[in-house]
Amino acid sequence: MLTSLIPLTPLGTESRRLLHGRGGNFEGLEHVAIDWFAPVILVTLYGAKESNARLIAELVEFSKSRPEVTALVVQERHLSKGPKETVYGELPPETIATESGLNYHLSLDRNQNHGFFLDMKPGRDWIHANASGKRVLNLFSYTCSLSVAAIAGGAESVVNLDMASGALTTGRKNHQLNFDPDTCQRASYLSHDLFKSWGRLVRGAPYDIIIIDPPSNQGRSFKAENHYPKILRRLPELLTADSQILACLNAPHLDESFLTDLFADYQNQGRLPCAPGFEDHDPAAALKCLLFTK
Repeated sequence: MLTSLIPLTPLGTESRRLLHGRGGNFEGLEHVAIDWFAPVILVTLYGAKESNARLIAELVEFSKSRPEVTALVVQERHLSKGPKETVYGELPPETIATESGLNYHLSLDRNQNHGFFLDMKPGRDWIHANASGKRVLNLFSYTCSLSVAAIAGGAESVVNLDMASGALTTGRKNHQLNFDPDTCQRASYLSHDLFKSWGRLVRGAPYDIIIIDPPSNQGRSFKAENHYPKILRRLPELLTADSQILACLNAPHLDESFLTDLFADYQNQGRLPCAPGFEDHDPAAALKCLLFTK
């Protein structure tokens, strides 16, 4: 049974992945991901399978049996726009992801992406531990979870850049959710295309830490094979002699060597571990977060 793979202990308040079927470690469930965002279970289906109806019915019964679960949401990512449906219970007025004492707004009733990626926990933990007193540049910041972790870790400032103004609006709210107004002022937001706004970043340089966490393929705006090398060509303009770079890539078809080859002129400080619950039978296909220095 699917639910036998979910812990019997109370789920608690910390957001986490309960089942990572896409990691290939659970036969027949390769198209299924189950996440816990207290008090909501989110099931994401990446394929149309005959077993889906049975799996959902089983999870509804599981949810009914667990008092900490008030809603079960199913998202069908294999369909256009990735529609979501609440199949059990009722969503709270606001759903918040909680991780390591920090909170993040979620959109579980709309949008293809809900706004918070659990597999980036090692990146947030690293930036929290290393940002004290640093000037941070957060490229492709989306809803700014890495910025929140950096500010919580004592960063002097964080510049968040993303083309999606709506995502940055959520990012601003995420800072307001965690910090007082004065602390929030340490984060700034640029709703720009990176490749058309490089001069603005150079004027604010240098940065002590640069985070590069792009989408693997976002139409014409970013494709890893084409656009990551463009970043590397101009990256030295943003660095000090001691800058650290957190380079990330979530593209199953590209292994770690894609990044190490790009950063051949930099010192490779190693790869961050995968997030708990995201173990993959093929580590080369999983999210890759590598650290480099000049």
